Amino acid sequence: SKVIGFATDGGGKTSHAGIIASSMDIPAVVGLKKLSYTVRSGDPIIVDGNTGIVICRPTTEQFIEYNKKRQKYLYYDQEVHAQKHLEAKTVDGAVIRVRANIESSHDLKHLNEHGAEGVGLYRTEYLYVNKARWPDEEEQYQDYKKVAEAVTPYHAVIRTLDIGGDKIAGVAVDYMDDEPNPALGLRAIRFCLAYPDIFRTQLRAILRASVHGKLKIMYPLITTLEELKEANEILGHVKENLKQDGIPFDESIEVGIMIETPSSVMIADELAKHCSFFSIGTNDLIQYTMAIDRVNERVAYLYQPLSPAILRMLKQTIDAANNNGISVSVCGKMAGDPVYAILLMGFGNVTELSMDVHSIPKIKKFLRSISLADSAKLVEKVMGLASEAEIKAGVMNSIDKYFTDDTGAGLEENAP
Repeated sequence: SKVIGFATDGGGKTSHAGIIASSMDIPAVVGLKKLSYTVRSGDPIIVDGNTGIVICRPTTEQFIEYNKKRQKYLYYDQEVHAQKHLEAKTVDGAVIRVRANIESSHDLKHLNEHGAEGVGLYRTEYLYVNKARWPDEEEQYQDYKKVAEAVTPYHAVIRTLDIGGDKIAGVAVDYMDDEPNPALGLRAIRFCLAYPDIFRTQLRAILRASVHGKLKIMYPLITTLEELKEANEILGHVKENLKQDGIPFDESIEVGIMIETPSSVMIADELAKHCSFFSIGTNDLIQYTMAIDRVNERVAYLYQPLSPAILRMLKQTIDAANNNGISVSVCGKMAGDPVYAILLMGFGNVTELSMDVHSIPKIKKFLRSISLADSAKLVEKVMGLASEAEIKAGVMNSIDKYFTDDTGAGLEENAP
């Protein structure tokens, strides 16, 4: 709560430290490689989280310039916040639900003040990390109950435990081998299926809480149809046990999956037959598709949301959901940036975007200024291009007309 900004030698834009900083509206620039060799304790520093620029020991002129930029940004922020509770309705009448990604139930207090329409992603692993013991069923139930009650009349999507990768701490360490590449190891649904007792406890807590509001269950990192079926089978057993114990729950609770690997994209048409919705996790989808470590600054240049490979995967996933009559949302970093949101709308059938709360007012304002028809034309145009550079140029040319100031609010294409 006392940090006003940070800059690091390592990391990438979608490393979890960066995600948490974004959720707390803390300006951050990462992957600077040798910043720590440049600065000294006590140096004044300017951290521009919009452009990715860090200035060490700024001149008087630079200090004055950035104070003016900061003030202009604050005015812009006030403007979008004044409209935060308006619907995100495009000019041709389509309503897009803009929901929040949260790290813990403590984040619930920020939902209303930023105009969030429920929770599109609750990262429940933060109930587990940095703890001396696993949270028991009652502890989790009370937490999910609080979420369900707080988001009414909207819903909240509870993602089951996504431990592993760069999210290992506390008691979880005892369950993890020293894996040489944890991003490709025992994480997310793989961990839950390997330790079904832990999984069942969480599912019981979610189901018990489902009677207090509108909750949905979402499995992370599904890569095979067998994983989805096994997870659903465990969920079915948990439901039967609750019935036998006389414990009420929402028997029609929706169950969805995250699409975040190339394998899940390629079999999306089959996966769609066994779940109620897709949520595209673009952070991991980009990581696994481009074969990059998202906390390794040396390959950060390959974090390319506008790569033709990524856009084709998005279209294939959205088409599969549409063909099977299930809904699709996007909950990765792409959802919170107008540069990418305009394309997501153009693919069709994306009815929800979920992002850190501080991005919600500006995205809702932006969505009110575009039409789905224009977005579809832009998608048709860029899908025929062969390189990320060409696609980026095409999108930026199309999106410039929506931004008449130089606040940099929402436009991250120049950031490293």
